[in-house]
Amino acid sequence: MRNKLIAAINYKLLTIPVGAIIYFVLTTGGIYYLFRNWAYDDPFITYRYAQNIVDGLGFVYNPGEHVLSTTTPLFTLLLAALSPLWNDLPRLANLIGAMSIALGALLLYWLANKLDEPLVGWAGLLLYPTSPLLVSCLGSETPLYIALCLACFCFYWRSNYTLTAVFSALAVLTRPDGVLVPILLAAHYLFSQRRPIPWKPVMIFCLLVLPWFIFSWVYFGSPIPTTLAAKQHQGLMSISQRFAAGFLTLIKAYYLTWYYAIQAGIACLGIIYMLLRSRRWLLFFAWPIIYFLTFTFLGLTRYFWYYAPLLPGFVVLVGLGLTSIDWLIRRQLEKAHHPNPWTGSLPHLVIISLLVVPCIFQIIHLKTISENRDPRYTIYRAIGNWLRENSLPNTSIGTLEIGIIGYYAARPIIDFAGLIQPEIASRLEYHTTYADAANYAVNRFRPDYLVIREGIFPDLEKGYADQNCQIVQRFQGGDYNYSHNLVVYACSQSQ
Repeated sequence: MRNKLIAAINYKLLTIPVGAIIYFVLTTGGIYYLFRNWAYDDPFITYRYAQNIVDGLGFVYNPGEHVLSTTTPLFTLLLAALSPLWNDLPRLANLIGAMSIALGALLLYWLANKLDEPLVGWAGLLLYPTSPLLVSCLGSETPLYIALCLACFCFYWRSNYTLTAVFSALAVLTRPDGVLVPILLAAHYLFSQRRPIPWKPVMIFCLLVLPWFIFSWVYFGSPIPTTLAAKQHQGLMSISQRFAAGFLTLIKAYYLTWYYAIQAGIACLGIIYMLLRSRRWLLFFAWPIIYFLTFTFLGLTRYFWYYAPLLPGFVVLVGLGLTSIDWLIRRQLEKAHHPNPWTGSLPHLVIISLLVVPCIFQIIHLKTISENRDPRYTIYRAIGNWLRENSLPNTSIGTLEIGIIGYYAARPIIDFAGLIQPEIASRLEYHTTYADAANYAVNRFRPDYLVIREGIFPDLEKGYADQNCQIVQRFQGGDYNYSHNLVVYACSQSQ
């Protein structure tokens, strides 16, 4: 079995054209160069898990606490495994993300060629890797996760169920919601194929996935990340937005420009074309629909990276919309009695314009985004480094945004948002705020240090902090191009 699997992979690698390799290298290099310093808070939770594995502390965030607060075991292990080659985990993660985006574009292209829709493939090559939403997810597991899901569809349509099972398992191990893809493909196979169940791929999938589920059940007490419940509770808060409502906010943030509006209009044509003339794409388009419904049903709060897996469906619809425009133009030209000599090139000119112009503006948008990295990174990193240099290894730190600070501080963390301590997350309800959770956390866990943005938790600052703590360091936001000051308190544990 193993030799046949290796032979199948080698065959696929040997049949990759040189053009695809050039595209992969140039796209990866371009994205990484622009976004090599890109960072935001959440992925640093995963980096800390990976670093603790490397340091021999186990698959943990806080040493000695077996809590599963990362949703991506495969990405965590990949970072840990590659860290000897490059021990800068944030930049390593960005490189993996850039490679995954380039690979995802190629997978869309290969899938489109398999389904005889070349314009969908070109939309994938030009519009997918230049999407601001997708590239903004660099550093997280999201680009890798989407690429693995796309690989599942590619191999499924080639009836290579062995590799479909392999990539389905990898997608599930990268993010739990990856299970939607093998469920969808299995359902399609059962209802559309008149053949026996291919038990070999089923066994391969189980053999790859079950070890993690068994380990996580024994090690953590459950294979379900605690972050799921935490983000469900966050979604209950009146100050938060749930996934479905957040989708409209995302559209306003990313797509209220003329070139995105054009793509949206073309995508609407793509829906009509898919339903009338290219129903083979319905299986693929079912994935983002089921994904959207699942996240809506779970009641998760809005995080921008949750919406990136919807992007391949949008790109496919744009490609199908371009196909419909090409078909309509050609049909009108055929009806013309005396076409001009240049009219034969008209469809090509229109399609090229509708592809290349939005791509150029998306690249300009990407460059603008890359020059405006999250301003919290610099000040949070400075705070983390200060804590690492000025506190004992076993001292605990309470704060709200734990990713960057926790990674660089390398100290036990009390998370006011409940991602690390589930009992804190359980305090988040409709009528509560993060201030309520912070008050509960400091009274319940008594952290040795507090890191608080000035003015964000006035009751905590005037109450617990004044009575039990003293300011040991103040970080002026203006020194870090950040709009707020942050204060580090050292707290007494006598009470």
